[in-house]
Amino acid sequence: MALRIEKFGDVAVATLTVAQFDAGYADEFKREIAPVLKETRKLVLDLANVEFVDSRACGGILSCLKRLSEAGGELKICQANEFVRNVFELIRLHRVCQILGTKEEAVAAFSAGPATDSAR
Repeated sequence: MALRIEKFGDVAVATLTVAQFDAGYADEFKREIAPVLKETRKLVLDLANVEFVDSRACGGILSCLKRLSEAGGELKICQANEFVRNVFELIRLHRVCQILGTKEEAVAAFSAGPATDSAR
């Protein structure tokens, strides 16, 4: 999995470059995101390229969220398509992780403080 990392001040943006974020990529995602989680407490997960997620992918995202939370950090998600957003709503991820429309909105949301309501 190619995970592209960008920094905007103290916010890291991790962009997944796969269309099918599933069991085949979940462990690789956790390995690639681990060094990023050591360096930042503010992470945006950009899902613009992702068309599909499964339960293992959701588990990888939840693992990332847990590690950030334990370190006093926060995860925001952006650019999730309708299918992915519906999966997140089924597992109630939108209640513990803010889901925003654009990368810019997600980065800016860190300045606004913690929130769990999803923006549409």
